[in-house]
Amino acid sequence: MHFGVCILAFAVCLRHTANGGNPVVQVNQPFLYTFEYYLTNLILPGAHTIGLARCTNFRAHIYNDTDIDPAFAKTRQSPRTSGSGDNNLAQLDLQTPTVFENNYYKNLLSKKGLLHSDQELFNGGATDALVQSYVGSQSSFFTDFVTGMIKMGDITPLTGSNGQIRKNCRRVN
Repeated sequence: MHFGVCILAFAVCLRHTANGGNPVVQVNQPFLYTFEYYLTNLILPGAHTIGLARCTNFRAHIYNDTDIDPAFAKTRQSPRTSGSGDNNLAQLDLQTPTVFENNYYKNLLSKKGLLHSDQELFNGGATDALVQSYVGSQSSFFTDFVTGMIKMGDITPLTGSNGQIRKNCRRVN
């Protein structure tokens, strides 16, 4: 399980560093979408169907954003999330928090993505159609997720003076 968590953390680091530290690439801007783009920005984030998020990563979304279902936002708001307690945790998927399936994408259709960066994947942009396809076909999501994990496993890391293990994936050491 720890290995899987490290891989998913790596994918999140790729998402954050792909746009200079911003949570997600602006998907409304036209450019060539490669498999690596989909890998880091749409397929592997589907792992958010399980797991937890720190309050500091979703507080602004549930209190300030308009691209979230108001009733869902209200259920996630509490004294624990209002000001302090950055390390308080919340389940990414309320319905099936320990089951790996395509509910992540179903939640996005309903504007129930806990993280702002996740909800951006279904927000009137270029990735909406693929999100809808994963809602309609869990097996397609599973197939693409496996392919993405294998491709990520094939990434040759930079070593020695050619690479860097970051202490914080958003900043150069």
